[in-house]
Amino acid sequence: MCVPGCQRTILSRLSRRALLKGAGGAGLAGLGAFAATLPAAAGGEGKGEIEPALAAGNRVQDLTHTLSPDFPTFFGTPGIEKEPLYSWSPDKFNAYMWHVLEHCGTHLDAPLHFTADGPAAADIPAASLVLPLAVIDIRDKAAANSDYQLTPDDVLAWEGVHGALPPRACVAMYSGWEEHIGGNRYRNADQEGLLHFPGFHPETADLLMSERDAMAIAVDTLSLDAGISTGFDTHYKWLPSGRYGLESVANLGAVPASGATLIVGAPKVAGASGGPTRLLALY
Repeated sequence: MCVPGCQRTILSRLSRRALLKGAGGAGLAGLGAFAATLPAAAGGEGKGEIEPALAAGNRVQDLTHTLSPDFPTFFGTPGIEKEPLYSWSPDKFNAYMWHVLEHCGTHLDAPLHFTADGPAAADIPAASLVLPLAVIDIRDKAAANSDYQLTPDDVLAWEGVHGALPPRACVAMYSGWEEHIGGNRYRNADQEGLLHFPGFHPETADLLMSERDAMAIAVDTLSLDAGISTGFDTHYKWLPSGRYGLESVANLGAVPASGATLIVGAPKVAGASGGPTRLLALY
């Protein structure tokens, strides 16, 4: 028995091999007959479209918010502005100059963000940008307390269900906070300007570094630290260790708590302390 992903992989390899060897009509006809046995791709309405066979599974979930001037930022000012340089009329092509805050939208915090001379975004090794994803659900606790901080006990509870965290993983806090995007609640500033949203407790950062060998942490809020933090203790522990963080991550509820692979499309900009990032989960 050959599962759909296996079939597609075989077809892809055979197709390339047949073309490289100059296979005749009979060989190509055989490939066509094999392709006809494959199930239609999701949404393909039986037309025989072939999905790519993914190494980590058959699904891809985008974990990235669409960035616009309206997307909330930590500082409360627009994170991106687009200045038109050329337009379809009269230039027959479109091009913009972007004015971007490094830390806006779904984005990466490189070690340089909270160090004097740590690695910049472009210095993060490619092998560190493809990693296991563990999603810790704290929605109930965040709903009860907007200042909640993900604790070592939350990590231990996750491991009690899913087993030990894999090494070099990205550990993501799923607070459900993205439901507040589009309103003031995402920043949740009080009258004194102090922000209120969940984040990682500094002790959790210690645990993930010293005992779990995690590579990255991620949040669906504006900061790795809880909004009430004024010392940014989690940032100052995590980033100087050479690890990185991901903020304002989308759709964490759409991926499994364990077993997914995260692909981090980090900006490769010299000297950048971070930047808007495309995140994809494969499972």
